[in-house]
Amino acid sequence: MPGPGAYWFGKEEMDAVMRVMQSGHLFRYGSEDDPNFLHTVATLEKEFANYCGAKFGLATSSGTSSLIASLVGLGLKQGDEIIVPAYTFVASYTSCIFLGLNPVLAEIDESLTLDPGDIEHRITARTRAIMPVHMLGNSCDMDSVMAIAKKHNLLVLEDCCQAAGASYKGKKVGTMGDIGAYSLNVFKTISSGDGGLVVTNDANVYEIAFGMHDQGHKPSRLGVEVGSRNVLGLNFRMNELTAAVALAQLGKIDTIILALREKRNRLKKLIGEPKGFKFRKLNDPSGDCATLCTIVFDTREEALKVSKALGSKTLDQSGWHVYANMEHVMAHLKKIGQPHTKGAYPKTDDILSRAMNISIGVVDAGLGAGWGININSSDEEIEKAAEEFIKACR
Repeated sequence: MPGPGAYWFGKEEMDAVMRVMQSGHLFRYGSEDDPNFLHTVATLEKEFANYCGAKFGLATSSGTSSLIASLVGLGLKQGDEIIVPAYTFVASYTSCIFLGLNPVLAEIDESLTLDPGDIEHRITARTRAIMPVHMLGNSCDMDSVMAIAKKHNLLVLEDCCQAAGASYKGKKVGTMGDIGAYSLNVFKTISSGDGGLVVTNDANVYEIAFGMHDQGHKPSRLGVEVGSRNVLGLNFRMNELTAAVALAQLGKIDTIILALREKRNRLKKLIGEPKGFKFRKLNDPSGDCATLCTIVFDTREEALKVSKALGSKTLDQSGWHVYANMEHVMAHLKKIGQPHTKGAYPKTDDILSRAMNISIGVVDAGLGAGWGININSSDEEIEKAAEEFIKACR
């Protein structure tokens, strides 16, 4: 049950890995004078930043470590509050919690991303940042988010872990806020099994994030540094093998997204004019990843009947992407005076109870996307899926 990038693992990835193996250098650092050292991680960082249109790129061991490095890079301190949507992967919350930050949840709208209309009344004297999550490959309403951030002098960390390659009004996600974090997990648009990336245009933020990911070391070097360090850090480094796969996948990212959009458009056309449901709102219809086709029904009863008939489930049942299903996170937030119990976010609860995902590129039952098609599906398979969906609706 992988994402689209993993379906397209092939000769390019295998050749890239073999080049690194034959070089004898698997660690991200090596001698600049050694012709066998390929500095693949550093190349990935530069090429991904260029792809996004950002000044700085950082490769990490996971999407979660990308979020942690980004939060530290922004200078957030223990006790600071950060506004996060009530529908996102658990790491959006836990990365904050492990740094002593307080995630403050807010409602989503029918784009399944942060509802701009619910942000301002969540802001307190302790609020320092907003974390818009480009959920399921769909960009947030970044014009509204950035306007609110500017009005209240708040930092913005874009959680792009499910949206590598997506854009909003011509700008890649991750480049509109102060910093952007991505995942290369097996379920994502492009994949190296695990791994992550960070982009920013702020040199100081980049230096601190880099230090966090590598024991306080400074960036902009290929060799191991021995000397003074300006921040405390941990080890979230990527290795050369992971970077080799990620680089090969990066070369395919636009082709992957184009293929997904074509297949989803075909499926939606075959399904026809919505009756009793609507397709998810896209904040930029030409910019999302098209990894999923989200259906929002008029009633919960219809959503339950259709999803059950297809062997799927509604999104409120989709595990650690729904705040109310994260009992360990809810228990922690209750301890710090935030009673985020089930029912605390009625708009989010309502939307998720009426929604189901049809897989297009991400085939993941944990996302409620265990049924549908994948990036390699033929026209015949897409037609069959459309017929099954129409039949279930009837």
